[in-house]
Amino acid sequence: MFRLDGKVALVTGASQGIGEAIAKRLAAQGATVVCAARTLTKLQQVADAIREAGGKADVLEADLGDSASVRAAIATTLERHGALHILVNNAGITRDKLLIQMKEEDWDAVLDTNLKGAWTAIQAATKPMMKQRWGRIINIASVVGQMGNPGQANYVAAKAGLIGLTKSVARELASRNVTANAVTPGYIETAMTAGLSAEVKATFTQQIPLGRMGTPEDIAAAVVFLASDEASYVTGQVLSVNGGLLMA
Repeated sequence: MFRLDGKVALVTGASQGIGEAIAKRLAAQGATVVCAARTLTKLQQVADAIREAGGKADVLEADLGDSASVRAAIATTLERHGALHILVNNAGITRDKLLIQMKEEDWDAVLDTNLKGAWTAIQAATKPMMKQRWGRIINIASVVGQMGNPGQANYVAAKAGLIGLTKSVARELASRNVTANAVTPGYIETAMTAGLSAEVKATFTQQIPLGRMGTPEDIAAAVVFLASDEASYVTGQVLSVNGGLLMA
């Protein structure tokens, strides 16, 4: 089950954390994975690890805050591999500040990368996916996009917008056998949370019914399911992977 042999997947933000786990899991299921991020050094390490494990991987430099860079990444993927079946919009940035302190450039940077960047990638991928009448668009949103979070108005707005974008895309592309779904991670053990104190982590964990923070692999497993033929009747959905932190 959940095999992806013959499929080409593009994963943004694949150099670390959740994106790295997604890239490795898709490759393990047989997909050719194009790993994209702003810098190639860490990406190459991810690609090398995939190849050493017997998988197929490629790397691309792409800045989700730059529309031309996003479109070029889609075009290069098609040129090198002849198709694009799976698009995972995972790349994102934060510029956290309370609303009253937030600068306009902090708002714009986060919305441009986390929301507009995903929209640009989806728009560029739509034509080839529609033409081949098979596609999977998977957007990595966040639990805070569903429930809000102080000090993250820009990030929350972008992730909530990504959920809405997912639903609209799902309705537009369903007739061409292209699905669009969102995954909303809760508190996940990544480089971003590694610097938190034990006290802060304990506070987070107390809010989670399953009693632990999630792992990047937890998110990757959800993505693999949504990318597979087994999820062919799932579209426009929000798959919450949060340990029960938010039950909606």
